[in-house]
Amino acid sequence: MKLVLVADPMCSWCYGFSQEVPKIVEAMPDLEIQLVMGGLSAGSTKVLDDAGKQFRLTHWARVEQMSGAQFNRDALMARKNFVYDSEPVSRAVVTARLIEPSVNLLKILFAFQRMFYIDGADTTDGAALAEVGATALQAQGFDVDAKAFLATWSSEKAIQTTRADFALGRQLGVQGFPTLFVEHDGKIGQITSGYAPAASVQQALARLAA
Repeated sequence: MKLVLVADPMCSWCYGFSQEVPKIVEAMPDLEIQLVMGGLSAGSTKVLDDAGKQFRLTHWARVEQMSGAQFNRDALMARKNFVYDSEPVSRAVVTARLIEPSVNLLKILFAFQRMFYIDGADTTDGAALAEVGATALQAQGFDVDAKAFLATWSSEKAIQTTRADFALGRQLGVQGFPTLFVEHDGKIGQITSGYAPAASVQQALARLAA
């Protein structure tokens, strides 16, 4: 049995769900989890204006209430001329996978979510992404520096592999994030769409296992 999680680093409900995934992993340590980047706002050229900030603050409050995830609201409101494009940071997650296929990609995702939601850093800046990505890989014992990370992130292979992730999400029929699938006996089926507490996911998996 394998879980396939389709998520986006700039999806606040995905960030909330990232608080639940470690509980699932702890309860079912042998469960394989494949992380697929969804491309929530990939390629967007829209600048985050005041209306967009208020819209996100509303969502953040709900995510915080449901999951306990922390948000830096001041950093969001202070942003100027920020283009809400999730492709660069999605590609950064994919880059970590390309550099070290054995990496715990969920921890990499969380590092980039923290970069956006807590640190308020620019997730469209390749150099900033490379610093976070290299540090997250180093925390798992991999010898990767920011320069090497940036080179891979900038490569055509990283761009195309990220697009392949987006295409896989569409192929699976994903209409919102996060969406969780389970692959079992050669078949794949959706078990959640949107945020779900760990307990409900574990119950669904237990029923399947039985």
